[in-house]
Amino acid sequence: MTPRSGLFVDLYQLTMGESYLAQGLSEREATFSVFFRSLPAGRGYLLAAGLEDALRYLEELRFSDDDLAYLEGAGLFSAAFLERLRSLRFSGSVRAVPEGTAVFPGEPLLEVTAPILEAQIAETMVLNALHLQTLVASKAARSVEAAGGRTLVDFSLRRTHGGEAGLKVARASYLAGFDATSNVLAGRRYGIPLAGTMAHSYVQSFEDELAAFRAFARAYPDDAILLVDTYDTLEGARLAVAVAHELEEDGHRLRGVRLDSGDLVELSRRVRDLLDRAGFADATIFASGGLDEAEIARLVEAGAAIDGFGVGTKMGVSADAPFLDLVYKLVEVDGRPVLKLSPGKATLPGRKQVWRIRRDGLAAHDVLGLADSGGDGEPLLHEVMRDGRATWSEPLVESRERARRERESLPDGVRALTATPYEVLVGADVAALRDRLSAEAVS
Repeated sequence: MTPRSGLFVDLYQLTMGESYLAQGLSEREATFSVFFRSLPAGRGYLLAAGLEDALRYLEELRFSDDDLAYLEGAGLFSAAFLERLRSLRFSGSVRAVPEGTAVFPGEPLLEVTAPILEAQIAETMVLNALHLQTLVASKAARSVEAAGGRTLVDFSLRRTHGGEAGLKVARASYLAGFDATSNVLAGRRYGIPLAGTMAHSYVQSFEDELAAFRAFARAYPDDAILLVDTYDTLEGARLAVAVAHELEEDGHRLRGVRLDSGDLVELSRRVRDLLDRAGFADATIFASGGLDEAEIARLVEAGAAIDGFGVGTKMGVSADAPFLDLVYKLVEVDGRPVLKLSPGKATLPGRKQVWRIRRDGLAAHDVLGLADSGGDGEPLLHEVMRDGRATWSEPLVESRERARRERESLPDGVRALTATPYEVLVGADVAALRDRLSAEAVS
């Protein structure tokens, strides 16, 4: 879901547009490139996500009568500009890396080519669509690495920064390799499997813990995961075993128990022992409670007897890295490559292509070249929109599978929680163009 109003834009996109139109420059063809300048601390790569929303926004970009009335009341815009906005539709093209692709600093996730007025107005929403999902998919991928094949469920909805963000977190985490979400609307909207257990309030609402467990097991005799730490975790686990025996007598099996507090390493081992000695080795142990990739890695390394993890707040808000330095920069106008020389914010000129060089099935390095030049390796950017209509679409499960392949193709050091750098080389064609334009700019 994307905002329907053309007003989802920063003011300066519109004031620049007013000036472009007044100077007769609004229809010049321009290319803008979306990339990030640096990785969050400790991370070796990002997973691109959010392209589907960006393309839908571009297809649906409109200024309604109400939008135009509001802008007229602002007193900043001419009648001619407002009339141009009335007829504005995105008519350009987009090249992008598909969702789930591993990307690195300086590499375009997406390039927009369109009349400069259209491309400029698109900036805010395109960045917004890509930013959150790329950020969260990249955070979630770290939990996937840490879990080592154990089940992962998105528990983030209640603490994400708004309802729409909660939906996008569920989507991005599933793309990155999570197995399910507790977010029911996300399950419906994106086809993500649903998973959940019970709350402490459910247990507390009964006169005693055993009554709560029995009631839940009656409702879900083959799918009950009992939360055992409301009062005393080990006693709760013993009561869960009692209910498991009752289910067994009726031809059912307890699915598992959940731990949400305490020393999860020691408690999981002791609960595992209780379940195994009672004949319920198939019952799973699920853990939650303030988890992120670092804590999951610690638990796995310590030998915790945990089969799956519910990951919530810290992933949903990307707590350790809540933003990316994602930018949208002009690289060509009227066929003329351009660059920016600002200290610490310099850009590379021209439309780009990223070539991924692989050796023995693993990514070795990338080369950042000009789009109209040939290169070795696998080209990462592909046409996804032409003449204002999307030419790319794929089911989320396919993007998820790409993300899995991409992660597995990266060197171990790049995938590690404290990563080693991956090499991205500036191609000779880009470097020569940069040097020539730089010299001309300061001469």
